[in-house]
Order: sequence, then C-alpha cells, then structure tokens
Amino acid sequence: MSNNVTPATTAAVDAAITSRRSVRAFLPTPVPRQTIEDILAVASRAPSGVNTQPWKVTVLTGAAKEALSQKILAAHDANAAAGSTGADVGEYDYYPTEWAPPYIDRRRKIGWDLYGLLGITKADKARMHAQHGRNYSFFDAPVGLIFTIDRILRQGSWLDYGMFLQNVMTAARGRGLDTCPQAAFIGFYKVIAEHLALPKSEMVVCGMSLGFADESAPENRLATEREAVSGFTRFVE
Repeated sequence: MSNNVTPATTAAVDAAITSRRSVRAFLPTPVPRQTIEDILAVASRAPSGVNTQPWKVTVLTGAAKEALSQKILAAHDANAAAGSTGADVGEYDYYPTEWAPPYIDRRRKIGWDLYGLLGITKADKARMHAQHGRNYSFFDAPVGLIFTIDRILRQGSWLDYGMFLQNVMTAARGRGLDTCPQAAFIGFYKVIAEHLALPKSEMVVCGMSLGFADESAPENRLATEREAVSGFTRFVE
C-alpha cells in the first residue's frame, strides 16, 4: 500500500470512526489540557474552501463549565414552567420545519430507544425534561466545547465545519475518549453568548461533551442503526 498506509493503520482509522457514538453519561475523570489541544490540532487538518478554516472553539472545564451549565439549566426550567422546551429555537434551523419518512421514523426510534433504556414513558414529562436538561450539564463530562462561526461565512463554511467536528470526534476516539455532539445548545445561544462574552460577529454552531464514557450507565447501551451502503448509494458506470 502506498504512502506508508498499512492494514494496521487502516484498521485503526476505521475503528476510531466506527466506534464513535453519542455518549450521554461520562465519568468525572479529568482530560489533560495537552490532550484537548492535541485533538483540536489534529481536527484542524479538516479541509475548508480556500483554507478559510471557519472553526472557533471555546473549551470549558471546572467552575467555568459549571457556571454556564447552571445558567442554561435555569433558562431550560423557566421555559418548561412557561410551557415551552426552548428546543429548536436558535439562530439557524438545524432540523427540518416539516418532517417526512424516513427521517421522522429514525428520529422517533432513537428517542424512544433512549427513553426505553432509561425507563421513561411518554406520560413522564418531568423525567423527559430532566433528561433533556442533562445536555446542558454536558452529561457530566469533564470537558465542554462550544463551537462558533463568523456570521459573514456562508453555507460552504458550514459544510467545512462539519468535517472539523467529525475530526474532533474521531481524534478523541483515537485517544480512548468519547464525545456527544449537541445541537441542543443552539436554543440557548443568547445565554451562551452573554456568558462567554462572544463578539456579535460570532454565532453558536453547537456544543460537545468530551471525556471518558461511564460504561455502567444504561443510556450508553444505546446502539443506533445505519442504512446499508446499498440503501443510499447509486453506482453509475
């Protein structure tokens, strides 16, 4: 194989990609700052149109992470008291305004699979609210990441950003760490912007939890399905 790529290298890369999952319960084990910097340095090799490199990252640990979590959780609870979850209220539409198969079916399945593992029923609105709120404590991960982008950048840069985020998660797996990318944070972009003193030129893309998975947590047994290659690919010869 060329370029010094061996079967072992291929296997290691494939393992880092295929073992990635959205972890929703973490151990308190600290992640060294150097490890975080190494992950972000590797991720920054993501491609971007004319090398624009649109990503900006705020890394939160300790008291700083806890303070942001408490502010968002307070807003989350206030929304619930007012009859709103605050979900899907951000500066951009992450999800479609109209759901259709197969997307709505996949969304429902992962939701009820997760709640099933946790023993949460459709009637248990309080536990649903509490579980959703765990997003904002970064699922107890020792590291919280907030990703932002310059407002002047357009759709192509958002595509580039997705490749950077995937690199972050893959590089984390290569170091035995787990992640959970979280669009839930965009609903509280105002709280985040104020707390982090973000310039008005930046907008929140998403958050991410980073740390070591708590393998004893039932929610981490969630296994999502993937469509077979034959289901989403067309070969034209």
